[in-house]
This record gives sequence, structure tokens and C-alpha cells, in this order.
Amino acid sequence: MTTDPMERIAAALERISPAPIEAPDFADADAFVWHVSPDRLVPVPEVNRVDMALLLGINRARDTLLENTLQFARGLSANNALLWGARGMGKSSLVKAVHAAVLGEGLPLKIVELQREDLPTVSRLLTLLRGSGERFVLFCDDLSFSHDDQHYKSLKAVLDGGIEGRPENVVFYATSNRRHLMPRDMIENERSSGINPSEAVEEKVSLSDRFGLWLGFHACDQDQYLAMIRGYCDAHGVEIDDGTLRAEAIEWQATRGSRSGRVAWQYFTDLAGRRGVSV
Repeated sequence: MTTDPMERIAAALERISPAPIEAPDFADADAFVWHVSPDRLVPVPEVNRVDMALLLGINRARDTLLENTLQFARGLSANNALLWGARGMGKSSLVKAVHAAVLGEGLPLKIVELQREDLPTVSRLLTLLRGSGERFVLFCDDLSFSHDDQHYKSLKAVLDGGIEGRPENVVFYATSNRRHLMPRDMIENERSSGINPSEAVEEKVSLSDRFGLWLGFHACDQDQYLAMIRGYCDAHGVEIDDGTLRAEAIEWQATRGSRSGRVAWQYFTDLAGRRGVSV
């Protein structure tokens, strides 16, 4: 039994601060998910994707993000990207589809998904990725912050990188329903109640300014909505005449109270099931 006080302290610190984890074999997969407690990168054998050709009505965002990602995969400079806007319009689907398109070009690129609640651990993840010879898209889906949320401070480690700088082999893509990553009413509240109104929200609002690319996604119109469904039908071999599709799809959207790519896919899933087609 250890009696030296310094040895006991050292042993206690070792228990509290576990040794750094070893990087996984990145050849095992092209996609990984970051988990904590304990820290680990878990490979994803098969990514849940939608083919890029089926993502309609977002051509500008698609082309811009694809070009940025190709540059990065080729070892050139590239920007962090914020995909913001309407729910269900393919923001996260586009990130995964672009990754697949880059792999299809024969370029090695890994994607690592990070949950918003795990942002405080991002410095440990970046240390792990920095030491690898691979190139990574670090992806955070549905990123936003509430009034008293301090996680946004950890995000700066990804966007700015502190004294070390962001790792050259990592680029950060995030999706959000909010352009400034926090609700507008909270921005206005801090602006009106702060001692120095211009500085009260600057730290949080400026987070979005740190993304080199802002890609906006807007609600689709009815023609785009129907075209999405027709595209799904053609891709999966589901036969339905235009009149029936239009009537059913419009009724489906009415029950949901909105039109989006997600609603289009949900209607198509129901249709395919009724037609005996597995998707």
C-alpha cells in the first residue's frame, strides 16, 4: 500500500485524468462518430445517405459545398461552412452526400460527427485528428445555442483553433435552423439589457461570422416538392401516375402543415410501403 502523500496524489490524478486515447485505424471506415465517457471514435460501416441527384432545389448550396470540399480533400485551402435555414430541406443530407461524392472522385476524406452537447471535448478530439495523416470533415448537426449556453465557447477551438490554430487537416461543417446560432429574441434581449449593447451580443453573434461559407436553405414551393417525390419514385422504381401522385402528395403535405424535402421523403416512404417496395 502506498504511503507517500505525493504518490497518493499522483495516483488520484491519474484516476481523474485518464491517459489520452489512441487514434483508431482510420482505414477501417470513411465515417466515425465521436463519443465521450470514455473518449472514443466509433467507425460507421455504412452511412445513412441520400444520393446527391435526389437533393433538388438547393443547386447553389450543393455546388458551393462540393467545390469547397473537393479543394479540401485535394490538400488545398477551404472554409468552414454553416448550412442554415428551413427545416427538412436537406442540410445534413447535403453534407453526407458531398462526402460520398468526394469519395466517388477517388479522394480520401473522412467525416467525423460530433454532437453539440460534446463540444466541450472538442479540443481532445482535435488533438487526436491533428496527429493523423488523414483529412477530416468535422460535422455537427443542428447546432444552436440558448441564452445561458456556454458551449459556444468550445466552438471557437474548432473555428479559430486558439494558439495552435485549427488543424490543417480538419474543416468544420455545421447545420442550424438559425443564421446566428441563437434565437433572435435572445439577441435583441441582450442588446437591450447589456451595459454596452454593442458588445453584449458580439461574442455569440460573431460565431457565425467565423464560418467562411454561409449557405442558406429556404422552404420549397409546390413544384419542387412534387419533383422531389417524383425523383424518389424514379430512383426506387415506384410506379404512380402524375395525377394520383399530385393529389396524394398535396393531401399529405396539408396534414403536415408544411412542404419540405423531409415531408416529401415521408410521403414517399408511405407510398413505397403501400406499393410493396422496400427503401
